[in-house]
Amino acid sequence: MAAGFVFVAMLLAAFSLWTAIPLSWVYIASKLSETQFPSGGPYAIVAVGVVASILFVAWLIGRLNNLYIRITGTNRLEPIRPGWLKSMRDTAPMRGTVTVVEAVLMASVMLAALALTIWFFLWAGSPIPTQ
Repeated sequence: MAAGFVFVAMLLAAFSLWTAIPLSWVYIASKLSETQFPSGGPYAIVAVGVVASILFVAWLIGRLNNLYIRITGTNRLEPIRPGWLKSMRDTAPMRGTVTVVEAVLMASVMLAALALTIWFFLWAGSPIPTQ
C-alpha cells in the first residue's frame, strides 16, 4: 500500500511538470505585469521560475523513487500478463521491464496529452468570432 502511495505521488509530481508548473508561472507573471505588452521582466520570471520548479520536482521524483526502492526492494515494475498467456515453459524472467520512473513519466505525458485533448475539444471554445 505504501508503494502504491509513493507511485501516485510520483505520478502527480510528474504530471505537474506539464500542467501546474508552467500554468502557475504564467499566472504569476501576468499578475506582476502592468500592461498587456510587458518588457522582458515577466518573461524572465516565467523562464527562471519554470526551470527552477522543474529541477526541484525532478529532484523530488528522484527522492520518491529512492523511497519506492527502499519499500519494495526494486526499481522495476513487473510485467502484467494474464495467466492464460503464460507458457508452461515460461520460467525465465521477462526482459524489457520498465523502471518506476520511466512508467511514471510515460503515464504523466499520456495524462497531459489526454487533458489537453479534453480541454481543446470541450472547454477551449471557438477562436472564430461570432459576429
